[in-house]
Amino acid sequence: MNDSYISLGPINILIAAGFVMLAGLISVFFQLGLLKKLAVGMARTALQLLLAGAALATVFGLQHIGLVLLLGLVMTLLAGREVMARLKVKLKGAGMDALLTMTITSFVVAVMVTGVVIGAKPFWKPSVFIPLLGMILGNSLNGISLSLDSFLTTCAKQRHRIEARLALGASPNEALQPIVREAIRTGMIPMTNAMAIVGIVSLPGMMTGQLIAGADPMDAVMYQIVVMYMLAAAVALGSSGVVLLARKRVMNRDMTLRQELTGY
Repeated sequence: MNDSYISLGPINILIAAGFVMLAGLISVFFQLGLLKKLAVGMARTALQLLLAGAALATVFGLQHIGLVLLLGLVMTLLAGREVMARLKVKLKGAGMDALLTMTITSFVVAVMVTGVVIGAKPFWKPSVFIPLLGMILGNSLNGISLSLDSFLTTCAKQRHRIEARLALGASPNEALQPIVREAIRTGMIPMTNAMAIVGIVSLPGMMTGQLIAGADPMDAVMYQIVVMYMLAAAVALGSSGVVLLARKRVMNRDMTLRQELTGY
């Protein structure tokens, strides 16, 4: 292990918990009503990360592709569930669209990066594949949920306008095209904003972690560039894919919007 690496223990974690307690005091002072959520969030963060650490230690130690794929699938399923929890407008089948899109785009991008760009041998090397897949899922989740929520919410709000376009002879694709375009753009904006400020305003988590672990700064930079490009592709593919799948679901055979899209 690098001599500059600093190991942390339970005492360090307890001290760091003071920062969350500070947030709790602010909530109490301004009567924000967030104290319980902060406490639950602090406990869940520690528990979930400890469980993740134990799972990763097992997978890294056994070095078996089956375990790597199983862990990746579990991560993807949890990410898909989180997408559905964030939607204001529910549509039957949208959850499967989100899960399918996230699974395909995340695994394809992760395999390309580990196997082709980085050249890990084998491509599913757990210490490389799982962390990269986790970063892809985290960012894809955000982009997909934003895009899908924007698309479904706008369809509900503009139901009568969309059906008027259809009545005037527009095809379903033509009637929904402005909403599709804006929804995809909504999902991609956070990633484009992050790319604009990385290295100037913010140092991303992966690069920071490598630096703390004692990696050469330029090596950390090179990895972070790859990660940012990787995430841009994953978010773009995920955002566009889920909206295009949802576009097929919102319309009935009689050229009207599904009843779930009741409007506001």
